[in-house]
Amino acid sequence: MLDKNGIAKRIAKEVKDGYYVNLGIGIPTLVANFVRDDIDVEFQSENGILGMGPFPFEGEEDADLINAGKQTITALPGASFFDSATSFAMIRGRHVDLTILGAMEVAENGDIANWKIPGKMVKGMGGAMDLVASAENIIVAMMHTNRAGESKLLKRCALPLTGVGCVTKIVTNLAVLEVTSNGFLLKERAPGVTVEEIQNATEGSLMIQGDVPEMEV
Repeated sequence: MLDKNGIAKRIAKEVKDGYYVNLGIGIPTLVANFVRDDIDVEFQSENGILGMGPFPFEGEEDADLINAGKQTITALPGASFFDSATSFAMIRGRHVDLTILGAMEVAENGDIANWKIPGKMVKGMGGAMDLVASAENIIVAMMHTNRAGESKLLKRCALPLTGVGCVTKIVTNLAVLEVTSNGFLLKERAPGVTVEEIQNATEGSLMIQGDVPEMEV
């Protein structure tokens, strides 16, 4: 089973040379810490930075450098800073190759709910709806179940939707899954996790084709 860093490390393998990548709040922000050194990747944050680096070491934080989640970050050589209008023009114009988001629920058809729990105060939807409406390659980083042990990979989302039919891949603490027209396709198992455990933790339709390999992290 993976922890949050393990999930981020596995997703980092999906990042390719030359990609422009948007990292959402939560687990996705950790992905920048694990991208290979031999590839050139530009991380974009919707609050107006292109060229984010890993999180700073303790004592080296710069309060003026933050991501969309208000966490202190580093900026790589050549990084640029701009206003929200320019940032969202980049997102809406589909200039981002890969979007990595957290989620509270994902449905078997690729619907995602990640911005609001009814009855709880939220400051706003942020850039989530712009990202899922514009991106063609969306990977979700999430825990497979909630704190009550209930599946977060569902037949249909119960929470307010952020986007419809937009998720392409999901990496959880238990597995790597692709979203297909027939439901979730199990691609990899987390270390020490069995197919049966993944089946029991998945409410939505789960397809299994042959032997499912254990992921390398």
